[in-house]
Amino acid sequence: MNSIHDKISSELNLIKQQHLFRDIPDIECGMEKYVQIKGQNFLNLASNNYLGISNERFIVKSSIKAVEKYGTSSGASRIVSGNFKLYDELENEIAKFKNTETGLIFNTGYTANIGIVSALANKNTVIFSDKLNHASIIDGIVLSRAKHIRYNHNDTEHLEYCVKKYKDYPEKILISDSIFSMDGDIAKLEKTAEIAKKHNIFTIIDEAHATGVFGNGRGLIHEKSLENIIDIQMGTFSKGLGSFGAYAACSKDVKNFLVNKARSFIFTTSLPPAVVGANLGALKFVQNHPEIPAKLIKISEDFRLFLTENKFDIQNSQSQIIPVILKDNEKTLKAKEFLLSKNILVGAIRPPTVPVNTARLRISLRADLNDKEIEYVKNTLMELKKEILTD
Repeated sequence: MNSIHDKISSELNLIKQQHLFRDIPDIECGMEKYVQIKGQNFLNLASNNYLGISNERFIVKSSIKAVEKYGTSSGASRIVSGNFKLYDELENEIAKFKNTETGLIFNTGYTANIGIVSALANKNTVIFSDKLNHASIIDGIVLSRAKHIRYNHNDTEHLEYCVKKYKDYPEKILISDSIFSMDGDIAKLEKTAEIAKKHNIFTIIDEAHATGVFGNGRGLIHEKSLENIIDIQMGTFSKGLGSFGAYAACSKDVKNFLVNKARSFIFTTSLPPAVVGANLGALKFVQNHPEIPAKLIKISEDFRLFLTENKFDIQNSQSQIIPVILKDNEKTLKAKEFLLSKNILVGAIRPPTVPVNTARLRISLRADLNDKEIEYVKNTLMELKKEILTD
């Protein structure tokens, strides 16, 4: 047998033995508040559709209008022939939304991060990256061949130590998530920006999980008035905004550089009109409905307080993303199955997505939850604690 086949078989067996095996769930729709799995309805607390607006009629109509005018495909990359006026409208809207000179649209958050980082950095660059940054940031750094310095998670004193240690590098980049996707905590953005400004470091902040939620939906950089310090605000349309794709909000010079240097932008067919239209609709809808993200923030604060008071380990969650740390992989899977038996869907997150011995349930709260549903989830979690979590 081919050695690659041997490796595949061996690795799969090991993954299963360690309770780390993943398969694709049989979900008929993954964004709505209730999803169907094998004919049963489940309350969906596993999706990143934080505002619950993916089926909002205004956004759907914006998508349909774009298809009717421009068709179903862009046909090519934007720098060849795949551009149309709708793209320019979206980038102008992003610039207003994020208070920057301009914006640039990417196909996904993953391609945005690998494209941005690998375009800006090279072997003469040192990149300071939070230890819990998203995999797309890490992969972008690997592609860039830059010196990769991972500072301790949310530890700005260690960040400053690292910056001073590598001060002789001619090019420096600082990159961090604003909300960390598996822990739900918030980066110390004011101090991070202060360090970057003091040491003249080019700064990129990934707002994927803050966009649509904080700062009246505009993100944490807006909420903390840091637009003039952060060089690139990266974010996605696929989470709080309920659509698909990603953006870089930045200066005109940075945009022009990325258009010419970011390989994941240059060498890919651009997003179809339906998606671009939906993104435009989502931005306009969120700006006109600040009460929706405000409701989600209130729900999240109340839910975190409930979990803390009842001795669940939620680490330092400060957002709509709430981990329930169980440590053990097998126990985490049993907890997920228990919740499924109660018609609640949550993510069972295990290594390598999170560090070893930090397996967890990942609860993604959403603004369209009503009081009855929230109370049901709380009561069910108390049952879970009694049945599964109490040794």
